[in-house]
Amino acid sequence: MTGNTLVIRKDEVSNDSIKLDYVAIKTAAMTLRAINHKLRQQIVRLLEEHKRMNVTDIYVKLRLEQSVASQHLAILRRANIVRTERDGKFIHYSLNHSRIANIAKFVEELVNSDDAAQNTRKVAAVETPAVPSNM
Repeated sequence: MTGNTLVIRKDEVSNDSIKLDYVAIKTAAMTLRAINHKLRQQIVRLLEEHKRMNVTDIYVKLRLEQSVASQHLAILRRANIVRTERDGKFIHYSLNHSRIANIAKFVEELVNSDDAAQNTRKVAAVETPAVPSNM
């Protein structure tokens, strides 16, 4: 382990290694937590429908307190899920579609790699011949 990175073997028999960057893992977790909240998902849906909105438009449409909407928008902004654009005294929010596409791709790969690992274990269990009990 060096600094914020842990290097481990890919599997028990391989010399190939995997590097786990703890800063990257923390960032990924923060991003997934940001999008995994019902109210923030409503904000994302609203921004998808309206393309660009300010905090007033958002809290009125969702019937929230302004401070609540602002707090959730700040979380989405820190996760780079929404973009901001200043127009005089107003800040307009819009979706960062490329970031959302990257999140979706990451989640799909994560889920599919887990499914593949489970399927490999199932196939290995099925293909492993049973040892007769009388031996």
